[in-house]
Amino acid sequence: MKVSIILCHQHAGSFNHAIAETAKRVLEENGHSVFFHDLYQEKFDPILLHEEIDAAGSLDPAVEAHCREIAEAEGIIIVHPNWWSQMPAVLKGWLDRVFRAGVAYKYEQSGPVGLLKAKTALVFNTANTPHDVDVAWFGDPLDHFWKTCVFNYSGVKNVERKCYCPVIVSTLEERQRWLADVASRVRAAFPA
Repeated sequence: MKVSIILCHQHAGSFNHAIAETAKRVLEENGHSVFFHDLYQEKFDPILLHEEIDAAGSLDPAVEAHCREIAEAEGIIIVHPNWWSQMPAVLKGWLDRVFRAGVAYKYEQSGPVGLLKAKTALVFNTANTPHDVDVAWFGDPLDHFWKTCVFNYSGVKNVERKCYCPVIVSTLEERQRWLADVASRVRAAFPA
């Protein structure tokens, strides 16, 4: 199985990186092929220009490669921090440029139709706000965004999101338990 991992965190020593590396290791142990992208390390350009919106075959080569991989992926894992109940701007720009019409969805008379081959997606977030506060105060907008607005729209029906928090006051033991949880979730979603 081909699984795409998209990591979006600016610090190479972050817990987000540890999550992504854990997911990659487990996937490879289970015999899966992995497309791995660290958007900050790759300096992915998040700016969607008007000329690119309807581009047919004239995409930036990096964007074209991302589009091809996400279309081929049979599973998707996204890793990013929760900033102001959203993802970092680089990841939003990646979505704008890669989850495009003709790649992730198409329009028909009855409305949009998802095109992605992936049946399962995992989204791992980190945050400094406790999860129950995020739910009570803000309604957990990232959960709705990823499950409904992105993946359901693109045809991916089995979506799980897990937030590890609060990271800022977490202990080494907590982070080790969280990484074990990441491994367990990846094994369950993408078995050998």
